[in-house]
Amino acid sequence: MTFDRILGHDRQKQILHRALANGRLAHAYLFSGPDGIGKRLMALALARAIVCLEQRGCGHCLACRKIDHQNHPDLHILEPDGNSIKIEQIRAFQRELNLKPLEAPRKICLIEQADAMTVGAANALLKTLEEPRGDTLLMLLSSQPNRLLETIRSRCQPLPFTRHPNSRIQAELKKQLGIESTESHVLAALSEGSFKKAFGKDRELYLEQRRELLKTLTGLSSGSILPILDFAEQLATDKAILPDILEIFQAFYRDVLMFLQGRGDDELVNLDLKDKIRRVSARESVATILAKLDALIEVRRQLTRNVNGQLAMEVLLLKLAA
Repeated sequence: MTFDRILGHDRQKQILHRALANGRLAHAYLFSGPDGIGKRLMALALARAIVCLEQRGCGHCLACRKIDHQNHPDLHILEPDGNSIKIEQIRAFQRELNLKPLEAPRKICLIEQADAMTVGAANALLKTLEEPRGDTLLMLLSSQPNRLLETIRSRCQPLPFTRHPNSRIQAELKKQLGIESTESHVLAALSEGSFKKAFGKDRELYLEQRRELLKTLTGLSSGSILPILDFAEQLATDKAILPDILEIFQAFYRDVLMFLQGRGDDELVNLDLKDKIRRVSARESVATILAKLDALIEVRRQLTRNVNGQLAMEVLLLKLAA
């Protein structure tokens, strides 16, 4: 992926192009922003531009192809081992950086989910950031840069990335996948500016499973406990996609709130479920919907603290069924 093939992020491209042209690349960058919006693509495009035999990131020469296949000897990609990046990984990576580049002008290191570093790993990385070699480039990628040590953030050139507008994602869905307008609208809205979500595994969840999930959710009654417990168990089992499911619930209740306030269809996410939105709004008020949205925000916060998932879902569903 070359710079000119990356959609959007024009300001970030200009900054990196200018630094390359003037020979003023920073020794370390912090690419921050939501997941799936192109931070990794931009980092690899910069790596390609540095190693390219034609010095422009052509995408065709042997060096560029090695970057594409991630087997260039001077490209090192560091990812979490399980849930975190451990100090042993940082130390092994530092030993690599102490060696001279084999083929490229620089050794390039890409640290994915840099905010997943343990405290020990982060402190170990500080030494490299404080005393960088002139022939190395570090790129830290993070969706939660506030979780990084301030001392690490201060030693990196910040390069924040923003979400893609829904219109851009919707246009690409129509162009590349031939998805019709209503479904592309839903996908673009739920993907939160992320091409990875819109085009990846979340697509089936957002289109097909979403309808079934919302059918079950809106059919719950506070007087029938067993269906609530069964649904809570089902949700808690799908740990990997639970945050996305809660996002679907939140978007639906937001739509109900918009409907209650008389907003137009163009502000709805679930355009294909307008009848359901209308039926649910008939038995709700602004106050009850705000309470349900608060409950969803609270449970999403709790799930980041390793609470009992099933118990959290049971409490949430009891509030949503009320």
